[in-house]
Amino acid sequence: MRVDLLTREYPPNIYGGAGVHVVELVRALRTDTEVLVRAFGTPVDEPDTFGYAVPSELADANPAITTLGVDLQMAQDVAGADLVHSHTWYANGAGHVAKLLHGIPHVVTAHSLEPLRPWKAEQLGGGYRVSSWIEKTAFEGADRVIAVSEGMRRDILASYPALDPDKVTVVYNGIDLDRWKPLHDPDGARALGIDPHRPAVVFVGRITRQKGLPYLLRAARLLPADVQVILCAGAPDTPEIMAEVTRGVEALQAERDGVVWIDRLLSQEELRTALTASTVFVCPSIYEPLGIVNLEAMACGLPVVGTATGGIPEVIVDGVTGKLVPIDQATDGTGTPTDPDAFVTDLAAALTEVVRDPERAARMGEAGRQRAETEFSWTSIAEQTRAIYRSLVG
Repeated sequence: MRVDLLTREYPPNIYGGAGVHVVELVRALRTDTEVLVRAFGTPVDEPDTFGYAVPSELADANPAITTLGVDLQMAQDVAGADLVHSHTWYANGAGHVAKLLHGIPHVVTAHSLEPLRPWKAEQLGGGYRVSSWIEKTAFEGADRVIAVSEGMRRDILASYPALDPDKVTVVYNGIDLDRWKPLHDPDGARALGIDPHRPAVVFVGRITRQKGLPYLLRAARLLPADVQVILCAGAPDTPEIMAEVTRGVEALQAERDGVVWIDRLLSQEELRTALTASTVFVCPSIYEPLGIVNLEAMACGLPVVGTATGGIPEVIVDGVTGKLVPIDQATDGTGTPTDPDAFVTDLAAALTEVVRDPERAARMGEAGRQRAETEFSWTSIAEQTRAIYRSLVG
């Protein structure tokens, strides 16, 4: 069986959790399955892996239109595959067209949903209507939709009620436990601006509405004075959200020391160093299907404080591997807290509770590592994915 896996992100072009998911899934699948990877970007120096550039005629077009230009090239080249598997709306269009063109099954993995990310209109303008149309068409036409959490499955069925629930299957994101583990490197931490002898809250994520960084910046003002705030945050969606975060960080830095903003993409070794040097990981997202970064933190032995939304409650065991922060959210698709002040206060209280008891924090971190080992291995995830392929191809 030959599977063509279609994705926007693949090394060296990775900036988010969907890209990490694809890399690890491909590595695990290729142990006994023929997998061809077709990704956005320049040609990749890896067997059975192909990069696709935006057609020159579309170089200045809306990003949604440039995406379609890449998708059509991918769909043409899928000829000869037994099954096509697409990830994120960027590649869903290619998967749907390939299904129609070549008469093969199409599997979609849902990492996020356009109806629940209305702020994308800030980035794409009218292209957001195009991306939403692509996703809806691909999901409703797919032979199987994989959700990365039960919370995501509920969101999929609510967003696309025409979908047959029997076609929507949960397969969690995973973590490579050999590559993600604690890395105690005090000198490396200092090189990143982190004092390894002070308590620290660490955030890792893109600067986008869904990650909730502005709420964290407000909550950080309420933390004990000796607590460092480590922000590994970059790749802003828009100049507007970048400006908002910049103002928030500068205001926080004016009030307290130990506020470290790293806006470049860290190497895996640097990220492990930053995580290991910290006391607690924070995920203040207002929309998060699961959050691979939470698994990375757990694998590095950190407790995780996260919003009780989306798939996060399926990762964090409240009081055991971290803390869940309650949130009441608007139902207009934005996920905005109905009481932002209460959310900020509760987030600060949960973080303070963890950093103020380092022994308990360490126990939570150990429990998190154990949970990552037992529930989120890529070997298990790859086998579940293969079973879906076999059910469609025979």
